[in-house]
Amino acid sequence: MPEQSRKSEADPISGTQPQALRWAGLSAASDTEMDRFARLVSRVLSVPVAFVSLVGKNQQILPGLFGLPEPWAGSRALPLSHPLCRYVVSSGQPVVVPDARVDGRLRTNPAIEDLGVVAYAGMPLTDGDGLVLGSLCAVDHEPRAWSEGELCDLEDLAAACSAELRLRVLSAQSRAAQKVLETARAAAERARNDAQRLEREAQAGLDHAELLLRASEELAQTSGLEDVRRRLRDLFVGVGKPTYVGLLVADEDELHRVPDPDIAHAVEREVLTLPADAAFPSTQAMRERRTVFVADREAMVADYSPEAVGFFDRMGMATVLCLPLWGSRALLGVLAICWAKRHEVGVTERATLTAASGYIAQAVERALYLDERISVARELQAAMLTDLPLSDHVEISALYQPAADDHMIGGDWYDAYHLPGAPVSDGETSALMVTVGDITGHDMHAATIMGQVRSMLRQATLDHPPYSPATALTALDAACSVLPMETSGTLVHARLDPVHGSHDWTLTWSNAGHPPPLLRTPDGHVTQLLEHDVLLHRSLGPFDRTEHRRPLPPGSTLLMYTDGLVERRGHGMDAAVAQLVALLARHGNRPLDEVLRRIGNRLAEPAPEDDVVLLAVRTPSTPQPQRW
Repeated sequence: MPEQSRKSEADPISGTQPQALRWAGLSAASDTEMDRFARLVSRVLSVPVAFVSLVGKNQQILPGLFGLPEPWAGSRALPLSHPLCRYVVSSGQPVVVPDARVDGRLRTNPAIEDLGVVAYAGMPLTDGDGLVLGSLCAVDHEPRAWSEGELCDLEDLAAACSAELRLRVLSAQSRAAQKVLETARAAAERARNDAQRLEREAQAGLDHAELLLRASEELAQTSGLEDVRRRLRDLFVGVGKPTYVGLLVADEDELHRVPDPDIAHAVEREVLTLPADAAFPSTQAMRERRTVFVADREAMVADYSPEAVGFFDRMGMATVLCLPLWGSRALLGVLAICWAKRHEVGVTERATLTAASGYIAQAVERALYLDERISVARELQAAMLTDLPLSDHVEISALYQPAADDHMIGGDWYDAYHLPGAPVSDGETSALMVTVGDITGHDMHAATIMGQVRSMLRQATLDHPPYSPATALTALDAACSVLPMETSGTLVHARLDPVHGSHDWTLTWSNAGHPPPLLRTPDGHVTQLLEHDVLLHRSLGPFDRTEHRRPLPPGSTLLMYTDGLVERRGHGMDAAVAQLVALLARHGNRPLDEVLRRIGNRLAEPAPEDDVVLLAVRTPSTPQPQRW
């Protein structure tokens, strides 16, 4: 006997059969297919009773039956003491009994009296693994010798019934497996979504930390509002990167937009100033001193003016967050952060942006302070630049170009004035003093020293007739060596005198370490006036300056300049001076204003790193004879 059969005899009903019945969807209730098999058995074998008996947990169930009386027909179940099919289950083989009443195994079975079982034939019903689930039974109330054909028909019907059971079990198992697979897929999808969410949250957290780090580092280096605005453009990166970041600065009852200095936003420049009562999110943040969040266009339409809606539509923005920028004493302005698509700003992101706005506010406050100082310094420096003297004889022009960096202020200057005394003769003018200098440094202190040196040099010149440039510079050296002034720099101090009875002039100059002036004669020849002494510095003490003299033919042009014109990082100074000489030779016969513009535009590109001063003087040309 197979191992399974031996086990079944000892324990004919295991937990496996009930599980298989659950897979097959059978219970102590009528089943259409199982009832059909019972009717087929009754009709084919001509028996009064037939049924499908399956092993349950504490009973045998009859999902298919024909001919059983009540109460069995109603309950569709038999106690384990009644069914003869337990012998089929325990042996795994057909059980065929002509007369149960005389059979040694069955004669005491209660089913003989309760069910009227006399003749019995039962074929095993198995699942796909060969496990016996029950039997297909034929019962006669009279003794009966079962023919071979009848048993073959019953066996065939049992095989068909087993196939139906197997199909049901497989279908149920397939559905269960599909459900398990779907559950696993759903769990995997949830896990993947959770992992992606956690990854996004982790990346967002990293981006937020990097934002604060960049804000603390990048904005600490800013030098003005334009620089702050420029750095804002690339400050926000990573998850949730805004499409546009705008900076608006408060001024009494207005907000002034700081436009991007490098990228032209045409719409941005349409609204450069907003009154405080304008129905814009930014002005609301200014008025109410709080963060204002506009989730989408519908909220914009509901709460703000048509002008605001139109502005953000033209900018292509959907979500807007406006953060007030607080300085140490007052509200400085508003930071507008915008997204082109709807963007949910969570608690963590809002906290990060608020913290970043604190760094931005510090940079704005510092920039406003520096811009104010630079503006004052520029005004001071402009005020110190001399108004050129008017003359009907000598042509004179000057050009001042500030450094590209607004912080580079202070040291470069020029001066020009007529010396006292009557004209030499009718139609002639008095002598002219001209100076170009560069005080070391690029700050307010340098501008202050420059103003003092200019005034002291004027005084030294006018106090020492006959107004020698060298004598004036020597007196300036002496004063600087004893006064508490950190004087350092270079300059050229020159005097132009008309020659009595001639159209010629005389140039006398003294050079304190300054780049050599250029002299262009009417024939286009340009000469560098290379003679010079040491630079101006208080530590050098009093120094006897030398001066040099050169005649100037009528129509000669003297050009003096500061080193910012010819000194460039990465470029040789000699090459720049050679280019300057060529420009003066080629264009020196043009009006002086045009000459200086051409030189400044050609040599000051790109924008100079230092201030640049140009001063040009042209002596009168020989009068042309009148034609009658």
